[in-house]
Amino acid sequence: MKIATIIVRTLLGLAFVVFGVFPFLTFLPQPPPPPGLAGDYVKVFTASHYAQVIGAMQLLSSLMLLTGKFVPLGLTILAAILFNIWAFHLLMEPAGIGPGVVATLLWIVVFWRYRNRFAGILSA
Repeated sequence: MKIATIIVRTLLGLAFVVFGVFPFLTFLPQPPPPPGLAGDYVKVFTASHYAQVIGAMQLLSSLMLLTGKFVPLGLTILAAILFNIWAFHLLMEPAGIGPGVVATLLWIVVFWRYRNRFAGILSA
């Protein structure tokens, strides 16, 4: 189980490295924003540079996962990011939720391995 956790932790880390670097790579062609409210949200998200803040947090947390240092902190940061991914897709663009589902499943596997580190905040 330990090797499987390392593999899943690495996959999750690599996924968020890719998504975390994307807001900083302005030379890559950007896809057009989706229509409607989701498009307006994406426009504001990128114009305000908030996407770069979130990208930096994705990079930071993914580096924690990839190095194996501070994994519980990285999982905590990613939990907030995953919550926002779910909220965006459930409320504004349900069709694009697939990668969020996969990332959440990977996160759950890694969290389960480190669940004892969260015992203090999860106890009643």
